[in-house]
Amino acid sequence: MIIKQLSYLFIILLAANPNPVNAALKPLDHIVVVVNDDVITNNMLDNRVSDFRKKLELSQLSRIDPDALKKQVLERMIRDTIQLQQAKQLGITVDDLMLNRVLEKLAKSNNMSLEMFRDALQTEGLDYTRFREQMREELIINQLQQRLVASKINVSDQEVQQYIEQNESGDSSKVTYQLRHILIATPETASSEDIDQAKEQTESIIKKIEDGAEFEDMAIKYSSGRNALKGGDLGERKANELPQIFVDAVKDLKPGEVSKPVKSASGFHLLQLTSSSKDQVMVQQTNARHILIRPSSDVSDDQARETLLELKQKIESGKSFAELASEFSEDPGSKIKGGDLGWSSPGEFTPVFERVADNLDIGQVSEPFKTAFGWHIIEVLERRQHDQGKSNKENQARTAIQKRKIDEELRLWLRRIRDEAYVEVIDQES
Repeated sequence: MIIKQLSYLFIILLAANPNPVNAALKPLDHIVVVVNDDVITNNMLDNRVSDFRKKLELSQLSRIDPDALKKQVLERMIRDTIQLQQAKQLGITVDDLMLNRVLEKLAKSNNMSLEMFRDALQTEGLDYTRFREQMREELIINQLQQRLVASKINVSDQEVQQYIEQNESGDSSKVTYQLRHILIATPETASSEDIDQAKEQTESIIKKIEDGAEFEDMAIKYSSGRNALKGGDLGERKANELPQIFVDAVKDLKPGEVSKPVKSASGFHLLQLTSSSKDQVMVQQTNARHILIRPSSDVSDDQARETLLELKQKIESGKSFAELASEFSEDPGSKIKGGDLGWSSPGEFTPVFERVADNLDIGQVSEPFKTAFGWHIIEVLERRQHDQGKSNKENQARTAIQKRKIDEELRLWLRRIRDEAYVEVIDQES
C-alpha cells in the first residue's frame, strides 16, 4: 500500500509540475485521503469545499466554521468515491445526452435556457464544467442506489392494508412536514461505549442549540446524514413517508422547535420542525406500456439502444406494440401483458421514466432512453385525474412504505460500505 501511495503521489507531482526547474514557483498538489484504489487530492478537496461554500452563501448558510465544513465535505467525497467505484464495477454510466437532458430540465425549472443557466452559475462563482461532472456523479450514484438498494425493497399487500388501517383514523397521510435532521451515527456493531459517546454528543448539540446555535449549522458541522450539507433539510415529506419514530417525535412540535433525541439502528437523531400542513390533492395517473432491453456482457448499451430504435420504427410502420413487447421485452412483469404497466401515480417509477412519460402525447412512442434497469421505449395509452379512492390510497400507501424502507435501508447500506472500504487519511490537517 505504501508503494501504491508513493506511486499516486509521484504521478500527481509529475502531472502538476513536469518541469523541476519551476518547482518553487507554485505549490504542488498532494494526496489527502486514499479510498480503496483511488485518491482524493488537496486540490479536489479545495474545489469541492469552495463550491459548497458558494452554495451555502447563496442559501444564507455561511455561518459554518471553515474547518467543520471541510471535514464534512471530505466525508461526503469519501462516501461518493466508494459509491462511484461500485458503480464503475457494475458498468453504470451517464452519457452526455442523458446529462444534458437533466441539466436542461433543471434550467427549465428555473425559467432559464441551458445557456442562461450556465451563465448564472458562472456569475455566482461556480465552475460550470465542474458542476456538470458533479451532476453526472450524482446521477450515477442515484442509479447505483436504485439498483442495489431501492430495487430490492418489497412491499406486500398485507403491509399496504395494515398501513391504511393504521392511518385512516388519524388521517396522517394528508399531513406534510418540512423537517431538518441531524444524525449522530453509531457503528453497525456499536458497543455500549460507542452508544454512550453518540448520546453525549447529541446532548451537547442540543445544549448548543438551546444556547442560540442554528440547527442547520449544527447539521453541517456534526450530522452524518445524507442531507448534512443542506443544513439537514429533508424537504417536504408526507407523514406516511417518514419513519414512524420521526412522526412521533415531531407531531406535537411547533415550527422552529427541536425534538428530543430519537434512537434507531443508525444512531441518534434530532429533528427540527420547519413547517407542517394538511392538504388533499388530485393526482394525475398515467397508463403506459414499455419495452425493456437490458445491457449485458453480450449486449452493449449501443446495441440495446439500436434494438429499440428498430422496434420503434416497426411500431411506427404499423406493427403491434403489444406483440413486440411480448416478444422482445425483458421486463417479465409487463412482458406477458404486452408491456402494459397499468395505471401509475407520481412517484411509482424512476424520475427519468416519469419525465419521459410526462412529455409524451397520448399514443406517442418515445425515443430510447436509459434508466438503472436498462433501455426503454414507452407509449402512453391514457391519462386521468384520480381522486382519493381506494386504489389511490393503496398506491399512496405502497409508495410511502417504499420511501420509508428505502430511507432506512439506504442509511444502513451507506454506513456498511463506508465501514468495509479501505480509507487512509494521508494529510492529517484535512
